[in-house]
Amino acid sequence: MSSDTLAQVPAAPEASEHADALRTVPQRRPGQWAAAVAVLVLLALAVTSVLRNKAFQWDVVADYFASDSVLRGLWLTLWLTAVVMVLGFALGTLLAAFRLSANPVLRWVGRGYVWLFRSIPLLVQLLLWFNIGALYPRVLGVRTVDLLSPVAVAIVGLTLHEAAYAAEVVRGGILSVDRGQVEAAQALGLSRRRRWWRIVLPQAMRSIVPPAGNMLIGTLKGTSIVSVIAVDDLLFSTQLIYHRTYQVIPLLMVATLWYTAVTSVLGVGQYYVERHYARGTEAAR
Repeated sequence: MSSDTLAQVPAAPEASEHADALRTVPQRRPGQWAAAVAVLVLLALAVTSVLRNKAFQWDVVADYFASDSVLRGLWLTLWLTAVVMVLGFALGTLLAAFRLSANPVLRWVGRGYVWLFRSIPLLVQLLLWFNIGALYPRVLGVRTVDLLSPVAVAIVGLTLHEAAYAAEVVRGGILSVDRGQVEAAQALGLSRRRRWWRIVLPQAMRSIVPPAGNMLIGTLKGTSIVSVIAVDDLLFSTQLIYHRTYQVIPLLMVATLWYTAVTSVLGVGQYYVERHYARGTEAAR
């Protein structure tokens, strides 16, 4: 019998019935659905409780949410976050290069820096820099009090702290790149600069971007600690208002809503940046 004849022969009824019997049926999970419904109900009750609780004074929150003093504090918080992240990653990249260097002195300097600044709490670092005048009243003939304003102290303290973590993020990203690809690029005659720019950096960014995004969000929230040295950031601005009006809860809610809004925007941006650098991998799907 030819192949054309075989192709025209209809499938046996028994085979069709057997295929229907083997049809995949999704597994029913009533426990998961019940748990999901219970969580949604509890969440709805919590949101309703917050919105209907008069102690939050939502009318006061609305009055101060876009006030001039709060917006000035928000702007300083965003500016401080951007400056600290740029300077922190610049210094962190240099420290990562030290840690990956073949020179033992540079390697130990990088390791010692990371160990020291990760060991000291950020609040302690800020207070030490704020009181640096007690140790060094003058630097290059200039009084330390005039040299380091509260904002400058915040930038120095936060940058040195973030650089220690940025160094480990960058170092981990570089080490995640397969050494064989670097050797292959070297065999093709690519210069050192092109190897780093074309081969190492794009692949390292896949590992650098997620923790770097978390650091950015953490730095934004961490800037609230500079209020202890009287830097007029978002939290300090709301504190000045509630020290005058005694409306503590609604002003704290103003700060909370702004922090939540900004971190949400940064989270969305982080998602798309991660997708950009994860192109061609499972993580991008």
